[in-house]
Order: sequence, then C-alpha cells, then structure tokens
Amino acid sequence: MNDVIIQTTGLTKDYGKCRGIFDINLEIHRGEVFGFIGTNGSGKTTTIRNMMGFIRPDRGNSVINGLDSWNSSADIMKNVSYVPGEIAFPALKTGTEFLKSQAKYLGVTDFKYMNHVIELLQLDPTANLKRMSKGMKQKTAIVAALMGEKEILVLDEPTTGLDPLMRESFLELIREEKQKGHTIFMSSHIFEEIEAVCDRVSMIKNGHIIDTTSLYDLRHPSTKNFIIEFKQKEDQEQFIENRLFAITCTEINTCTVQCSVDQLDALFNILKNYQITNLREIHLSLQQQFMRAYKEGIAHNGNK
Repeated sequence: MNDVIIQTTGLTKDYGKCRGIFDINLEIHRGEVFGFIGTNGSGKTTTIRNMMGFIRPDRGNSVINGLDSWNSSADIMKNVSYVPGEIAFPALKTGTEFLKSQAKYLGVTDFKYMNHVIELLQLDPTANLKRMSKGMKQKTAIVAALMGEKEILVLDEPTTGLDPLMRESFLELIREEKQKGHTIFMSSHIFEEIEAVCDRVSMIKNGHIIDTTSLYDLRHPSTKNFIIEFKQKEDQEQFIENRLFAITCTEINTCTVQCSVDQLDALFNILKNYQITNLREIHLSLQQQFMRAYKEGIAHNGNK
C-alpha cells in the first residue's frame, strides 16, 4: 500500500510579478503531521487551494489519496476535513444550526466526539453566527471540520484568532488525531505550534520551498553544539589550543567556549581533565532553522 497520502509535483500557479507558487514538490505520508510554515503572503494558502482543487495549477499537479486534486475535488472531499484560512458561514442564525447542518451533510449521528471538541475549545455554539468574534468563528470551523473524524485533515492557519490557552487545546486535538493514525497537513506562521506537534515541516518563501526538515532530526542532530564554561582561563586556553573540536565562539571574560561536537564520548573524556563550572547544549529552534534557510536562500538566489 502506498503510504504517500498527499503529493504535489512541480505545482505552479503564477499570478505574475513573482506572485504565486513555483515548482512545489511535497510528499506527506500516512499518519504524518506535516507542517507548512512561512510568513504571510509566502504562498501557503495558494498551495492549499491547489491541493483542495479550488484553483487550477498552471503547471504540475496535486494528488490526494491517489486522486488528482483538480479533476476529482468532490471525491477527495469525502475523505478530507478542511479548515480554510478565510471562514465564511452560510446564512444560518446560530453556531448550533450550522453544526447540525454540517453533521447532516457529513452523515454524523454520534455526537460524542463533536461534543468533546466543543468542550475542549470552550465553544458556545448557541451564539449568533454573525456576531461571533474571530476566535469563536475559528473554533466553530474547527469543530465542523473535526466532527466527521476523516482520515485526512488540511488546515490553513487553523489557530488564527485563538488565544494562547485555546491554541494549546487545539494542539492537544492534533495530537489526538495523530494517535488515531490520521494524516494532517497544517499551515502556520507560528513556529512554536508547528514545532510542538509536527513530524516534518516545509518552509516556503516567496512561493518557493526553501527547506524541508525533520523535527526529530532538529531535536536530535548528529552534530551537537555546546557552551562550556571553564573555572580557570588557563583551562579555556588549553582546550582551544588542542583543536580537538570545532570552536565556533569564545568569550575570554567569562572563560566560555562554544563548540560543535560529533562524538560526545570524546568530549566528555577530554573535559575530565578540566574544571568545568557549566556545560550546556544549544538546541536549534525551528525559527532559527527557518532564518538560516531564509538567509541561505537569499545568498544563493538573490531576492528569490
């Protein structure tokens, strides 16, 4: 069984003047939580609209569950729950009426999970749809998408308008969906939430993919970076002079050294010979990784 659930190949939608998306190549695997990160206007929503079959690409294609997104959009929606970046509700009075109509459309007759999502997001569905705040509308859209418990979730900036507490509740829902084996594609410009739940992430800038990163590899790099603080300046100087590790930074006043290490055992064996007052590993965050890829993209491709 092919475990690639969502695939885009050379996906391009060119609006002119360097606006759009260009040669987007993505593979999202069964049961994976895949993050799609980028600044506003970078091409996240255009990519998702092509995936969902709402707009036709100029070149390339998108496939979900083996079906072409443009030619089989209606069939794709049978297995996909979607939260759009811009929410527009039908002309119904309350959130309850909307959720009832959505349940009927989806064929949902057991409301246990829907009520669980409502409770977790602290949503009052009896509120007037037109008078709902942006956050309330976002919660309602999330409930409407998740209640069908479909195998694939496509979420475009799903936490827009949610306060930090509700964002954490939403991330808990994503973890629950992952435990069920569902496949999730989630765009965001908030690095922390992508880093908290995703397995892999692609970074998009000006319509181009600039990097794809495994979050496991980001958290467990083969080369680790440490800051070492020595008790005596002489120890710091001798450690540097030995040149056993790649020194990336030194601070004479505090007797500290920053170094890159491939073999931890070798480092710890060497450090036995010194008096150390502090040893700290430096973890590269997703945001730092993005900024590094962003700057490298500029260096390699000009203003691309």
